[in-house]
Amino acid sequence: MEIIPVAIKKPQDVNVILGQSHFIKTVEDLYEVIVSSSADIKFGLAFCEASGACKIRVEGNDDALRKMAADNALEIGAGHSFIIFMRQGFPINVLNQIKNTPEVCRVFAATANPLTVLIAEQGHGRGILGVIDGSKPQGVEQEADVAWRKEFLRKIGYKR
Repeated sequence: MEIIPVAIKKPQDVNVILGQSHFIKTVEDLYEVIVSSSADIKFGLAFCEASGACKIRVEGNDDALRKMAADNALEIGAGHSFIIFMRQGFPINVLNQIKNTPEVCRVFAATANPLTVLIAEQGHGRGILGVIDGSKPQGVEQEADVAWRKEFLRKIGYKR
């Protein structure tokens, strides 16, 4: 078995959600989840089919994000994995709905950070072992850091 790190290619301002599901219907159901959550979110999603034609199925409402999803899904190449790229919205806007989609087995990451996917490849296929999300901690927050965190969450509208 070979372990392969795959760096996700995306601009800094794009959020990504990476997960695993079990059925070709995933691509259409995730599309519906995202478009029904917000009219403003721009996204592209790709699903790696694991049987039959083994195609990368692609949906979304933004051509550049659709292409980004297809390109990264092809690089990952793990059966039944899906990847979503989004702008004008955050994973928090859709994450619970995605996790509650019947085909979705798990979510590995939801982030805007640099992301590396650890892939295991053996013979006929690939699987996702896990992810490396962002950077390692630089220490424990102090009072000024707590104040910044609280102010930031209120500034972006997630706390009052």
